[in-house]
Amino acid sequence: MVNPLTTDVPNSTSTEKYLAVQNSEEFARLRKTLRGFIFPMTVAFFLWYALYVLLSAYARDFMGAKIVGNINVALVLGLLQFVTTFLIAWYYARFAASKVDPLADKIGAELKEDAK
Repeated sequence: MVNPLTTDVPNSTSTEKYLAVQNSEEFARLRKTLRGFIFPMTVAFFLWYALYVLLSAYARDFMGAKIVGNINVALVLGLLQFVTTFLIAWYYARFAASKVDPLADKIGAELKEDAK
């Protein structure tokens, strides 16, 4: 198989190195850290979105309630969906920079060091 980034054909030694990294405790910790953020955040956002959809479908009077002028609950909750998306992206960037990237950089540095 050809590596599309380097166009080099990987040899069995490099394959063994990558398999060793994949089976290492550090890589398992990296996966656990990443999954510990992604799965709960995905579930939370999906439930928040599903709540919005269900309220829109079954609680029309509530969603149509005016808050100020022509602004109703549905509009506010719909805009909050966008706010939530940006907050999650911002929070993930901070989380990745402090927790995920250092682990990934350490693993990558060890791979480069072994390649020498």
